Amino acid sequence: MKITAQEEYGLRILIRIAACSEPEGLTISQLSQAEGLSMNYVAKLTRLLRQEGFIKSTPGKIGGYFLSRPRKDISVNVVLKALGGSLFDDGYCGLHAGLLTVCTNSAECSSRSLWRVLQNQIDRFLDKISLEDLIGNEKNAEKMFRQLLAETAAQKQAGTDDTPSYQHQHPHDATSNQHGASSQNQPENTAPIKVDAFAK
Repeated sequence: MKITAQEEYGLRILIRIAACSEPEGLTISQLSQAEGLSMNYVAKLTRLLRQEGFIKSTPGKIGGYFLSRPRKDISVNVVLKALGGSLFDDGYCGLHAGLLTVCTNSAECSSRSLWRVLQNQIDRFLDKISLEDLIGNEKNAEKMFRQLLAETAAQKQAGTDDTPSYQHQHPHDATSNQHGASSQNQPENTAPIKVDAFAK
């Protein structure tokens, strides 16, 4: 599986903003320097994140960006779908019909069932992770994600999965971003970033 540059950088920009405790938020210049991206590209990403309702900005030429709502209430799954879409959705088959109007495998398709089941599992997992879970120590976060993945599989097997729900016990004593508590292009590098979401 692959994560696009826009999804990776967009999520990282959002994490930076979520972790900021300054009342004025972070400017495009600050985000550009922190992530090693051009200011033009950061501007495109913040525009998208703002349009999707994840962030707001303070007035003025050098205004900063802050979350539109508490970070614990922002699902990573929703963010990634806004930045790059789903692996599989209702329009998938229509986009892969070749030269025909309707796919020749529309009545019977084993690959369709594969993508549907995979998308369902991705949703079950990512729906339970919020931006707040991505703030802090990487080792603790990975431990929590592995535990969550195991719990999700166990709940699925037992038929007790309560997805969607990403307001679980966090591994750190995090507090909401000051603004979020009171209260989103083409990527610069178009090469996709390879990730193994189920690496051990």
